[in-house]
Amino acid sequence: MMCLFLFWALEELHYYLDGSVFKVITECNSVKSLLNMKTPNRHILIWHIAIQEYRGNMTIVHKDGNINKNADRWSVWELPNTPENTAYVPVNAEP
Repeated sequence: MMCLFLFWALEELHYYLDGSVFKVITECNSVKSLLNMKTPNRHILIWHIAIQEYRGNMTIVHKDGNINKNADRWSVWELPNTPENTAYVPVNAEP
């Protein structure tokens, strides 16, 4: 999932990132290993090729989630789910 997000962010922010030196700090080891894969499968190959464009300017740093407290803040933030403001409808809920 984080690899997909990195791919999306690089495409969306290409105008700002092109030619700039920047650092990606992530708690996901797979993002860092994506650039070091010898033979990625065909699904990951698209991400691998797109990320290669930034290889000289981008540094991917792994930072453990226990150290990088703010990295996971959005994913653990609970959405309010009250009858007035339903953030999501459970799968087994009746309409």
